[in-house]
Amino acid sequence: MPLAAMSDVVAGPAARGRGLGAFNVIHLEHAEAIVAGAERAGAPVVLQVSENCAAYHGALAPIGRAVLEVGRAAAVPVVVHLDHATSADLVREAVALGFGSVMFDASALGHDANVASTAEVTARCHAGGIWVEAELGEIGGKDGVHAPHARTDPGEAAGYVAATGVDALAVAVGTSHAMPTRDAVLDLPLIARLRAAVPVPLVLHGSSGVPDGVLTAAVAHGMTKINIATRLNEVYTAAVRGRLAADPRLVDPRRYVAPGRDAVAAEVARLLDVIRAAGPHGR
Repeated sequence: MPLAAMSDVVAGPAARGRGLGAFNVIHLEHAEAIVAGAERAGAPVVLQVSENCAAYHGALAPIGRAVLEVGRAAAVPVVVHLDHATSADLVREAVALGFGSVMFDASALGHDANVASTAEVTARCHAGGIWVEAELGEIGGKDGVHAPHARTDPGEAAGYVAATGVDALAVAVGTSHAMPTRDAVLDLPLIARLRAAVPVPLVLHGSSGVPDGVLTAAVAHGMTKINIATRLNEVYTAAVRGRLAADPRLVDPRRYVAPGRDAVAAEVARLLDVIRAAGPHGR
């Protein structure tokens, strides 16, 4: 199946008040597992390659090309997305490789510099038909900042979207990146106000720390794109540890990596059911 455009994949879930799952890739097995889980759930999915992931692999091209091929072989619509890119050069590279969507993250800059650089990147991407996500201010936990009480102002968010022309906005409503526990407390009324004020899909970063019921409620109140990374790493690592503990003499990586891949696929399918269980926005 050809790779999907983010604009097409977002439209259905947003119109029906359901969530779109966006899962971060670490290595090839992650990409394979995420697609397998999406196929099991019969749902579109976003494969996200972060700037940190590209750095881990030494460059974007090796992991980027692999993920693109996994996406093209999928039986469900797949979008390949560049996540948290702080460099315009990395955005250009991703577009040249064939990524259809990017997140340009200028949130560490001052407001005016953020707006100017994001607007420039967005205009360039739109000229090539590329979908752009951005962030008004740092989400708690990113780049060493731990601020679960940070909140995005609806008026500022609407102004930022108008000034930059972005297609989606990541907002701060109570989550934190890389949470190892699932006890984040979300500001659901704020999500509803943001949904009413902002004319583009809202993105929830740090969703691994959100309990299932709250995640469903967040979608019902107006979130569309749900980013998940740490939760998949947890289930992958637990499965690998369990397999190695069960057989201390095991040395073939395929025999302990495969259970990790299977565990991630099952969790992706489960999470997709959770975020697609919401009803219409505004509940």
